[in-house]
Amino acid sequence: CVKAAVGAPDVLGDCPFSQRVLLTLEEKKVTYKKHLINVSDKPKWFLEVNPEGKVPVINFGDKWIPDSDVIVGIIEEKYPNPSLIAPPEFASVGSKIFPTFVSFLKSKDSNDGTEQALLDELKALEEHLKAHGPYANGQNVCS
Repeated sequence: CVKAAVGAPDVLGDCPFSQRVLLTLEEKKVTYKKHLINVSDKPKWFLEVNPEGKVPVINFGDKWIPDSDVIVGIIEEKYPNPSLIAPPEFASVGSKIFPTFVSFLKSKDSNDGTEQALLDELKALEEHLKAHGPYANGQNVCS
């Protein structure tokens, strides 16, 4: 179950966590059934299986599992080929971009350094990709 777009219940929404899970499933060529969830009007069945109502969640057999990190880890464990695990030296590449971006978006003070912090993180990613790309993990996609 992943987030539907606002106002377009048949279109994938803007949730990077949902998109990460879907990309992992696609890269590993795992067959799955996608349920788009309108997070403003969650279906009753969804809240029954997932009382917190957060996306993404995945069903393995009769167990519903939330949290994209946990989901991706389980997918990697169940379907190890191709491996999408970044080697330790690349594991943290880009990891600060999302929280830095969120801080920048929430900032009400244009001089608080959040803009520069975001630019610094993006520049670090750009430099890494120039040296090791085209992906964070060199020639291989990673989750």
